[in-house]
Amino acid sequence: MTTTARPQGATVWLTGLPSAGKTTVAGLLRDRLRADGRRVEVLDGDEIRRFLTTGLGFSRADRCANVRRVGLVAEVLARNGVVCVVPVIAPYAESRDAVRARHAASATPYFEVHVAAPVEVCAARDVKGLYARQAAGMLTGLTGVDDPYEPPTDPALVLRTESQTPWESADAVHAMLAEHGLTRRAELMTSGVDSRD
Repeated sequence: MTTTARPQGATVWLTGLPSAGKTTVAGLLRDRLRADGRRVEVLDGDEIRRFLTTGLGFSRADRCANVRRVGLVAEVLARNGVVCVVPVIAPYAESRDAVRARHAASATPYFEVHVAAPVEVCAARDVKGLYARQAAGMLTGLTGVDDPYEPPTDPALVLRTESQTPWESADAVHAMLAEHGLTRRAELMTSGVDSRD
C-alpha cells in the first residue's frame, strides 16, 4: 500500500473589529488557496454562533469560551492538513493566547492576522447594521465601541483594510503562507517540481 504525505495544515485567525473586512478577506483567501489545490475551511463567526456555540452570550467569559471552542475546531482541522481560515473578532488577548498555545502544543502552524481598520471606517461600512443599532440604543456590548477590543501586540501580519483592497489583503495573507511553505506553489517549489507544467 502506498501512502502520500499529507500537506501541512495551518490556522489563519483574522481578528479585528466588526466590519473591518475579515469575512471578505477570508472568502477571497479561501478561493485563492483552493485554486492552489489546498483543502481549506472557513470557520465563520456567525455560523459558529448559530450552530456550535448557541448557548453562549456576549459576556467576557462567554466570548472567551466561544473563541476557545472555535480554536479547538481550527486546531483539529489544521493538524489534519486543512488550512483553516477563521474570521472571528476574538476581542480579548487571553482567549487568542489560549488558541495559540493549543496550536503550539500540537506543533500546528498558527498565524494571527490583525485586520486593522479604525472604528470610524468600520462604522461607516456597518455591514450588519450593528453600529447603527448601537448608536440608536438598541444594542450594547459592541466590540470596539462600548466593549473592549484588545489589538494583537505581535501579529504575524497586519492588514490595513481602510487603504488596501480586499484582494490586496488576501494576497498579503497568501504571500505570508507561501513564505512558510503552506501553499501548493510553495510545496511544489520545495519538492523540486516545476509548477509551470
